[in-house]
Amino acid sequence: QVQLIESGGGLVQAGGSLRLSCAASGRTFSTYVMAWFRQAPGKERDFLAAIRWSDGTTYYADSAKGRFTISRDNAKNTVYLQMYSLKPEETAVYYCAVGSSSYKPPRSATAYDYWGQGTQVTVSS
Repeated sequence: QVQLIESGGGLVQAGGSLRLSCAASGRTFSTYVMAWFRQAPGKERDFLAAIRWSDGTTYYADSAKGRFTISRDNAKNTVYLQMYSLKPEETAVYYCAVGSSSYKPPRSATAYDYWGQGTQVTVSS
């Protein structure tokens, strides 16, 4: 059992920056990968970024590459998403996820076993 709590969301102006945090607790020893997804109203949940827990290998969606950075703090069982140059279209609920399988693609939601409740990010124009 793993519990995930996201934080750091809020209101930001277009072009601004935000840093999201996700703290994991419980049986985190089985964690293979942690990721960030987002879901805008009326749309599907989209992959943003992932990080392999053991060696820090990262994966990014095209929309996130160059502007977003995922990182981890192993001692704190926490993953971060630093976001720059935010756009109004990126207003969404941002979710943290944990996966235990090494045989599923990190960019797919099917790779993840646990999800946080999400944190709202609103980008104003």
